[in-house]
Amino acid sequence: MRALLLLLPLLTAPIAAAQDSPRYETRTEHDPNGIGKFYMGREIAHVMGHQAAGWLERPERETEERTDLLVDAMQLKAGESVADIGAGSGYFSWRMAQAVTPTGKVFAVDIQQEMLDLLHRNMGRRGVSNVTPTLGTTTDPKLPVESIDTMLLVDVYHEFDEPYEMLKAMVAALKKGGRIVLVEFRAEDPKVNIKRVHKMSVEQARKEFEVFPSLRWKETLNVLPQQHIMIFTKH
Repeated sequence: MRALLLLLPLLTAPIAAAQDSPRYETRTEHDPNGIGKFYMGREIAHVMGHQAAGWLERPERETEERTDLLVDAMQLKAGESVADIGAGSGYFSWRMAQAVTPTGKVFAVDIQQEMLDLLHRNMGRRGVSNVTPTLGTTTDPKLPVESIDTMLLVDVYHEFDEPYEMLKAMVAALKKGGRIVLVEFRAEDPKVNIKRVHKMSVEQARKEFEVFPSLRWKETLNVLPQQHIMIFTKH
């Protein structure tokens, strides 16, 4: 018995070390477009500030990214409760609001109040009344538990400072059977002329999302000229 007691610290030490290991890694040498913080081998990109909101609303965006095809591919239904995570100026929020009317609603989530102020003005200008601006944090979108049918993330997940914590809170807010629609520029395609830290591969996205047992990859749609549409469902 005494020998066993002496061995116990040695047997439990690797387990404790694994539990205590940091989820994120910081590197001094890194891409200048990233923040030097890495998650599962991927460097996190700088957040686009509200000062660049005009780029989100540029007239040529629909032609360049075929955003009309994305909205169609989501196949939103009237009455759905949807969330636009990283909504910015509301480019997709009002489009989704049209798809879920008359009884559906959109939670437009952003961590910058300046973006939400701009979004609110844009919704008023368009006469959209079923979009709710929602101020989130880097770890929580501030959505009710199991309240959302569909969450859309367009070119934003790769900028999350705390991707594990944020995704955990998102999964909690998703209804059972609900889905996350993740849109990211294709890292696998060298012809996509976007900075490296602002692109993601399907393999990397699945690795990060499937950390959560209730999330499962359903399909990847490649109907857009430069971006993946990756769909994950909650089981």
